[in-house]
Amino acid sequence: MRMLLTGVGGQVGWELRRTLAPLGELIAVDRRALDLADAAALARAVREARPHLVVNAAAHTAVDRAESEPELANAVNATAPGVLAEECRHLGAALVHYSTDYVFGGDKAGPYTEDDAPAPINVYGASKLRGERAIQAAGARHLILRTSWVYGLRGANFLLTMRRLARERPELRVVDDQTGAPTWCRMIAEATAQLVARGLGTRGGAGLFAEASGVYHLAAGGATTWYGFAREIFAGSEGGPPIVPITTAQHPTPARRPANSRLDCAKLERAFGVRLPAWNESLRRCLEDGAG
Repeated sequence: MRMLLTGVGGQVGWELRRTLAPLGELIAVDRRALDLADAAALARAVREARPHLVVNAAAHTAVDRAESEPELANAVNATAPGVLAEECRHLGAALVHYSTDYVFGGDKAGPYTEDDAPAPINVYGASKLRGERAIQAAGARHLILRTSWVYGLRGANFLLTMRRLARERPELRVVDDQTGAPTWCRMIAEATAQLVARGLGTRGGAGLFAEASGVYHLAAGGATTWYGFAREIFAGSEGGPPIVPITTAQHPTPARRPANSRLDCAKLERAFGVRLPAWNESLRRCLEDGAG
C-alpha cells in the first residue's frame, strides 16, 4: 500500500511517520514541500503520488492567530481537506483526517458524541468543521478523527509551554474551568496505524474503510482541566512552581474556548476495538520518554 502523509513536521505527523512506515510505502511531506494553502499544488501532489491512502496531519492549529487570519485558517483547514478528498475519490483512495473538539460549543453537560450537533465558537473550530463537511461531500472513503488537547515533546503545545513558563515565572496561573482530555500525539499516531491495519481489505488497500467511513472521536480516557493538566505535568518534579487556578474570565484570549471539550469515544471502540489509555497514564509515559 502506498501512503501519502502530509504535515510530517508537526507533532502528530512526526509520530505518524514512524507508525505508518511498517504498513507500506510512505511518502511523507512537510509544509516546505507541500503548502496546503495552495490548492492546485495539493491536487497535483496527490495525482503524482497516486496513493492508496492519504493521511492528512497538516493543519492551521494556532487557535488565537486564526481569529486574525481566517482566510489562511480556512484555506488549510477547510479547503485543503476537501481537495484531498476529491482527489482521493478520483483515485479510489481513502483519507484519514484529524479534526477537533473545538467543533463543539462546550455547553453540553456530558461528553460529546459524534451525533451531537457541532456549534463552534471560534474561527479555528469553524474552519475545521468546514473541512469535515467538505470531506463528507466529496464522497471518498474516509475516517475523520476528532481529538482534543494534543500535546507531545515537539512543536507548540501546552506541555512545552508550561515547562517554558516554569523557567520564566515565579508561579503559573492556569485556567481551571475548561474540561477536556489531554491526548499524547504518539497515542494518536499509534491508534491511527491500528485503524489502518485493521481496516485493510483487499490487496493494495482498495477496500480500506469501505464499511466504516465516518466521523469518530479519538481522545485519551478520562478528563481534567488545564489546571489539573499542569499539576500533573509537575507532579513528580521537586521544587516545581506554584500553580494557581484561575477562571477563563481571568485569562482572556482572542479566541473563545469551549468550557467542555470532553469526547465520547465509544463509537471508535465499537467499530475498531481501539481505545486510548487514560490521559494521566499517557502523560506519565510521555514524561518518562522525555526523561530517557
